[in-house]
Amino acid sequence: MNLVHTISSETLELSTISDILFYNKTLELSEESISKINTCRDYLNNRMLEQDDPIYGINTGFGSLYNVKISKDKLTQLQENLVMSHACGIGDQVPNAVVKLMLLLKIQSLSYGHSGVQLETVQRLVDFYNNDILPIIYTQGSLGASGDLAPLAHLALPLIGKGEVFHDGKVKPASEIMEQFNWQPITLLSKEGLALLNGTQFMSAYGVHLLLKSYKLSYLADLIGSISLDAFDGRIEPFNELVHLVRPHNGQLKTAERVREFLDGSQLISQQKQHVQDPYSFRCIPQVHGATKDTLEFIHKTIKTEINSVTDNPNVFVGENEIISGGNFHGQPLALALDYLKIAMAELGNISERRIYQLISGLRGLPTFLVDNPGLNSGFMIPQYTAASIVSANKQLATPASVDSIVSSNGQEDHVSMGANSATQAYTLVYNVEKILAIELLNASQAITFRKPTTSSPLIEAFLNSYQSEVQFVTQDLIFHDLMKKSVQFITDFSIENELLFD
Repeated sequence: MNLVHTISSETLELSTISDILFYNKTLELSEESISKINTCRDYLNNRMLEQDDPIYGINTGFGSLYNVKISKDKLTQLQENLVMSHACGIGDQVPNAVVKLMLLLKIQSLSYGHSGVQLETVQRLVDFYNNDILPIIYTQGSLGASGDLAPLAHLALPLIGKGEVFHDGKVKPASEIMEQFNWQPITLLSKEGLALLNGTQFMSAYGVHLLLKSYKLSYLADLIGSISLDAFDGRIEPFNELVHLVRPHNGQLKTAERVREFLDGSQLISQQKQHVQDPYSFRCIPQVHGATKDTLEFIHKTIKTEINSVTDNPNVFVGENEIISGGNFHGQPLALALDYLKIAMAELGNISERRIYQLISGLRGLPTFLVDNPGLNSGFMIPQYTAASIVSANKQLATPASVDSIVSSNGQEDHVSMGANSATQAYTLVYNVEKILAIELLNASQAITFRKPTTSSPLIEAFLNSYQSEVQFVTQDLIFHDLMKKSVQFITDFSIENELLFD
């Protein structure tokens, strides 16, 4: 397998990014990208020699200071001042996995040859990526409108030898990394600081990271829901394809198909039932899980467009001899998509918690709270409380951030997307859903064991054998926190092929 990914104009797919991350591939610039970067920079250099007229962000101030003309001998200082003054992030550190994606997506955006950066600058970002030199970035500070100014300023600081990076398990000054790798700080030329700071790579990186995780959790929700259905002695009829062909939402059809496949060969699902219907949290799995799948497809389309775009400003068009100041940095498409992601994933957690509740309720021959001697043992009573508290927290996080706006830069930036808040809220929410599903799996594994010797499907039995080697059956009360942590870790470590995630 080729362990090098080449940056080019070929569409960057989510599945490609998944492979880059899974196989820890390094990056290289294609000859096409190198040519585009050099051509654009040469054009900009010549343009600056030929004219003194103000061009926003190249020889002017920024934001509401756009009318302030900057002399040619101050253009490097202008760009370095921009990077330093905009490094105003605060709060928690952005997770390393997201920072690495920010590097990848910034490199991709700059490679199209519409940003006016030096090849040396882009190559240094590639070097950061390949050597796992991850700038320290903070979660708070972006309005998601002039792009992600504050986070991207922290991403850019190490290029000029400033700020901090995470490398070899430690936080280090960027100046130390420069010495270690025998690098000189980049001397930023006209427009480069703005090209680095304008853009949506903070929001986009969160979006890619969370979309990959959400596809995985969507698959696992179907699998864990199928285990719960079998453990609850549920009925297979609501998953019959005929039901879904007369309401043919793609996600609904796919979910029902998956559940049928997961339960194929189950003795439990095919045994005689004493009840005519199941509660909605079981019977309506295709409708609820399916709607989330359809939402993920919309979000996927939005994010795929974004990560294959130029999102800094102004844009340089060499062939047309134009430098145009526009608004491609505005994060509204991502803000709406990330808010939609929050709502859709919150619902996966919501219905999962309802199945947890049904499993512990002492129904259909299962012991109350899924433990022998209830009363003496509280059993699985309180894990459901934990799931319920997380579900309610997710309802609060799912409130759209994109309906808000606030004026900045002396009124020049008078409508902002708040997509960065959507992104960080979505991060917390999606990881919360993972915890809820882990609690459901803990309950479903316990419940289905009470059905022995009658078995589930070969697929589910194999999955549970692997799970139960990590998470034990509970015979009497113990510290459930430890079991829940093991269950979360099992889900985190569980790997699913791209073909299953994105089909």
